[in-house]
Amino acid sequence: MVKVILHGCNGKMGRMITGICEQEDGVEIVAGIDTFDGVQNAYPVYQSIADCAVPADVIVDFTNAGAVDALLDYSMGKKIPVVLCSTGLSEEQLLKVRKAAECTAVLKSANMSLGINTLADLLKKAASVFAPAGFDIEIVEKHHNQKLDAPSGTALALADAVNEALEQPYEYQYDRSGRRQKREKREIGISSVRGGNIVGEHEVIFAGMDEVITLKHTAYSRAVFAKGAVEAARFLAGKEAGMYDMADVIAAK
Repeated sequence: MVKVILHGCNGKMGRMITGICEQEDGVEIVAGIDTFDGVQNAYPVYQSIADCAVPADVIVDFTNAGAVDALLDYSMGKKIPVVLCSTGLSEEQLLKVRKAAECTAVLKSANMSLGINTLADLLKKAASVFAPAGFDIEIVEKHHNQKLDAPSGTALALADAVNEALEQPYEYQYDRSGRRQKREKREIGISSVRGGNIVGEHEVIFAGMDEVITLKHTAYSRAVFAKGAVEAARFLAGKEAGMYDMADVIAAK
């Protein structure tokens, strides 16, 4: 049984993870951390992770950048592996993440969806075939109207996956409105759409002469990210110190 401390247990993602763990065998939430106490849970909830003394195999974090420093201090102090799902970390915090990975296992990914991470792997193969053949590469990402950042971290991660497969890296182009010129060959256009309650949609377009290949992932519910986080927790429990990502989770399946 993998025992989990859920950091951010009463948020939207935290409640989804709680529901998944209640239904699945082999994983159990033994404690939660959240400053909001308006949710009834079957496990003890602490307002500060420093107050938690419950033994666990792994921590799953779905909070925000402001809560990550205390989490990493706790993880390093107790040498408990951590699945880090919070985004928007500063450069200083990213350095601290790498420091934490020197003494415990840390899994960090721009997107916890198994589908998105499989797509990233497929893109490496596609780019190695289509880019040398002269295909243009464009990424269109769509999210709900409350999302603050653009482009999404996932869109950038997909672009990075394409670049990993190419010997000469492409430049990212976010806006063409300020220039009047033809498209550069070695660029990846990244466009952002914000509207309604779109959970997440990422489309990668390889546009050649007389043919277009599109690889697309659509998330219809945030549950896909919660399921990925639970799979990551199963994977990370008991692992040696170091940095891991969702590609490692997929490779282990």
